[in-house]
Amino acid sequence: MSLAFCILKALKSLKLIEHAPPLWWPGAGSVEVVVGAILTQRTRFSKVQESLDNLKNAHILEQNPTKSLENLAQIPLDNLAKLIAPSGFYNQKARHLNALSQNILKDFNGFETFKAEVSRAWLLAQKGVGFESADSILNYACLRPVFVVDAYTHKLLATLGLEMEDYHALQEFFTKGLEQDLSQVLALYENKLELAGIYARLHGKIVACMQAKIALNPHLKDCDGLY
Repeated sequence: MSLAFCILKALKSLKLIEHAPPLWWPGAGSVEVVVGAILTQRTRFSKVQESLDNLKNAHILEQNPTKSLENLAQIPLDNLAKLIAPSGFYNQKARHLNALSQNILKDFNGFETFKAEVSRAWLLAQKGVGFESADSILNYACLRPVFVVDAYTHKLLATLGLEMEDYHALQEFFTKGLEQDLSQVLALYENKLELAGIYARLHGKIVACMQAKIALNPHLKDCDGLY
């Protein structure tokens, strides 16, 4: 049994995101996640939600995802910046959202093709998209089995005496560990959730655990000798 699986099991037992959306991030599988992944940089998600609400009220974000991308690609930058102002760094984020929307339409013609065909390399080539943003889009918008790492991931492992600074080392700690124990991981969710969804919820559990300042060590009962 890997330490990654022990952490997942302990976090699941705490029931930290029982009342969250099924994949934790609101609107998973939609263009709203792509927008949110840009807006959430260097700000709280409550502020991002304000910006998303502004975009919906202004009919920029619509039910039709490709139409939403067209709206974001065509709206004047000043107008877009005003709508997303609660998220901070709004002029920069407006430029990034505008360019990203244009490039998605140019290279994929629409959102569904983007979801099916976009690569991590393509995302990382876009201005304003780093590792965390790219992986958030792949996991929460495209529903791919990609684990998202953020500052909370580093903080959680640090509380267990595991200091890893590198993004990909943190990511591999969880992905390799959970894939090693895949049958047990799937069984933990009664085989009702695919790996993409498990990664999505695990990231949410880590965020919730660290925000609540819960010490995970006492809950790692099955991990004696693993760390």
